[in-house]
Amino acid sequence: MTQLDVRSARPDQLVEGDKGKWEIIVGLEVHAQVTSRAKLFSGASAAYGGDPNAHVSLVDAAMPGMLPVINKFCVEQAIRTGLGLNAEINKWSRFDRKNYFYPDLPQGYQISQYKEPIVGEGEIEVEPDGEEPVTIRIERLHLEQDAGKSIHDLSPSETFVDLNRAGVALMEIVSRPDMRSSKEAAAYFNKLRAIVRALGTCDGNMEEGSMRADVNVSVRKAGTKEWGTRCEIKNVNSTRFMQQAIEYEARRQIEILESGGVIDQETRLFDPNAGETRTMRSKEDAHDYRYFPDPDLLPLVIEQSWIDEIKASLPELPDAKKKRFMSAYGLSVYDARVLSSDSEAAAYFETVAKGRDGKAAANWVTQELFGALNKKGLELGQSPVKAEALGALLDLIKDGTINGKIAKDVFAKMMETGEAPGAIVEREGLKQVTDTGAIEKAIDDLMAANADKVADVQKNPKAFGWWVGQTMKATGGKANPAVVNEILKKKLGV
Repeated sequence: MTQLDVRSARPDQLVEGDKGKWEIIVGLEVHAQVTSRAKLFSGASAAYGGDPNAHVSLVDAAMPGMLPVINKFCVEQAIRTGLGLNAEINKWSRFDRKNYFYPDLPQGYQISQYKEPIVGEGEIEVEPDGEEPVTIRIERLHLEQDAGKSIHDLSPSETFVDLNRAGVALMEIVSRPDMRSSKEAAAYFNKLRAIVRALGTCDGNMEEGSMRADVNVSVRKAGTKEWGTRCEIKNVNSTRFMQQAIEYEARRQIEILESGGVIDQETRLFDPNAGETRTMRSKEDAHDYRYFPDPDLLPLVIEQSWIDEIKASLPELPDAKKKRFMSAYGLSVYDARVLSSDSEAAAYFETVAKGRDGKAAANWVTQELFGALNKKGLELGQSPVKAEALGALLDLIKDGTINGKIAKDVFAKMMETGEAPGAIVEREGLKQVTDTGAIEKAIDDLMAANADKVADVQKNPKAFGWWVGQTMKATGGKANPAVVNEILKKKLGV
């Protein structure tokens, strides 16, 4: 029997109520759309978008006599994901019919996996910002069909149905109730997203609905072991909304319990505009899904040799990449985690860092580049500054062509124009001044105009910074700082 309650919240994670402290219990059911050209049981396109009902086969439309045929690649993607989650791969699994009626589900049932999923128990380690790593257990991963889409806003009196998404393969990844804060839940979701993106099994595009979560929340008095009644918040597609939903829902439940009420087990929706959850359906309204094995599909029997073959083809995953970045490039835990959590960011960084100082490359990528992209609302793939160009900018700093201050100005122009750094430096005459004669003249002029400050700096060495700043200003910021410091110290006698 699997033990459900394996950890308690830390004191700083407890929520203060009017009548004492409370512990939040969170579990996630994450739906990740499988990256595949075809759907789970038909050859229709699984591509996002397209004209309404353009990607629908006779199987997806549930025409009489049409039989499902399993997409082997989707099975491979599920196994690959299970291996990436350090999970057990079940060599025997089967598909079941989950019976319920909905307009965008033509069959009247969903093909899913009930008691014998393709992937069993696993675990991943997550690192919420500023906190110790936490191990979150995974109960299972199963394959199932997605439903279509009902569209309610095209007519005041009619609902339109688009079946393009019907039959697309989903992986439902179910965690144990191991999370004790909204921060841990967000970190777990982000880690899952990083893993499936690195594996290439889901694109993790939350805006398009490729990855979304049902969030189960309950509370209990601190120090107690009895489980509270949980509520499920459906279809959350943003980690920010996830955290807001958990925090609101926990507070709502605490207020009810402290006022002598009871929590109704129910399904709720999060309203991001109001910042609150609201009832979708109660336990009494819940479907009796009447699961039974799908008679049109044989059980899945997987050979160990195929599992071994898939395992051998796995790419480097975020945890291993993070450790390598720390050892190979000397990065901090934080920088290594940020850069390893996204395959695209990791590849960009490694291109910039190749043959260069790893820490400097990490600083430019995580601070200057990511900051500039964030301001412009751009993704890394849309960056006007390619990795090779950023690397060339670092080369100009290293060889003394420009200093750090000028480099930031050049980088800003690169973000605007996409030009190469060398071209910008040449055109605008930004090369660093290393001519000691020119620097000495600028300092001599300063000393002549500020004779009182010459005496002051000899008594108060802290005033030296003023001289450095004025010299840099006099040379248009292009003087080599090391040369400026050396000449100033000699001339001022400090």
